[in-house]
Amino acid sequence: MTGQLVSNAESARRALGTMWRIRLFEEAVEELYGRGLMHGTMHLSVGQEASSTGSCLPLRPTDMITSTHRGHGHCIAKGADLERMMAELLAKDTGYCRGRGGSMHIADVATGNLGANGIVAGGIPIATGAALAQRMQGTDTVVISFFGDGAVNEGAFHEGVNLAAIWDLPVVFVCENNLYGMSMSSAKSTRLAHISERAAAYGIPGVTVDGNDIQAVYDAVGAAVDRARRGEGPTLVESETYRWRGHSKSDKNLYRTREEIEEWKTRDPIARFEKTVTDAGTLDQAAVDSMRSEAREAIRDAVRRASAAPPARAEDLLTSVYAE
Repeated sequence: MTGQLVSNAESARRALGTMWRIRLFEEAVEELYGRGLMHGTMHLSVGQEASSTGSCLPLRPTDMITSTHRGHGHCIAKGADLERMMAELLAKDTGYCRGRGGSMHIADVATGNLGANGIVAGGIPIATGAALAQRMQGTDTVVISFFGDGAVNEGAFHEGVNLAAIWDLPVVFVCENNLYGMSMSSAKSTRLAHISERAAAYGIPGVTVDGNDIQAVYDAVGAAVDRARRGEGPTLVESETYRWRGHSKSDKNLYRTREEIEEWKTRDPIARFEKTVTDAGTLDQAAVDSMRSEAREAIRDAVRRASAAPPARAEDLLTSVYAE
């Protein structure tokens, strides 16, 4: 598995195409929100594309994930339909949740996405429960639980990880440490140098990787997935990355400097991977440009189709809420 994304042309194309779809989806959402065509709020993952993509690539279609309020990237990386995603954010009846859930509550059980979650750390116990269910059913399905650095100080983190550890459940806990839980620096919210060090308290492996290096993420999460599939229990993977945008659309970024943001942009995970695969001769520049263009057209098509879809109707609000 080590080096596969860099050395294999098909794998490199898939990785690069997925990261570009995430980046361009988020930028399209940002534009639509700015034009007043999307409502509520948005938590964009621009800059974190390698973390979500590298984590999901080792998974089988039957494997599962739980996501977060910043979950568009996870959803796309797990194989979601871009048009249905965009329709959901535009409050259209053709969206994944028929326009009722919006950005923070997309779920796609068909691709193994058990749902984004507006509750910090809310997906962790769900992932542990899903892993327990798979164990009881005798499958070899693995579950990944995504969460941010702010979630590790929630009780649900301790409860979910501890239970998974003592029962050796097939779950991988992926902490996307983007340095801030809203405006709180992770350096001020924990005494540890690395969040992965918390794994020792539960008797499970913990590893920290450069979350802007897709190959490093793929290798670390892939090893954890293989371990879980063999019945050897959970792993805590800390993916150190950075969000270029604010916590949400209302964030004025008063807690960090412009220089810090610009410095992290020089570590762009997409540009980094493009250089790596072209330097290695795995893809040429024409192939790289083609992947970007294909992703851009896919997002444009999703926006066009979703925008033309019928809106969710107020009179249908309680449909599928209560048993009939």
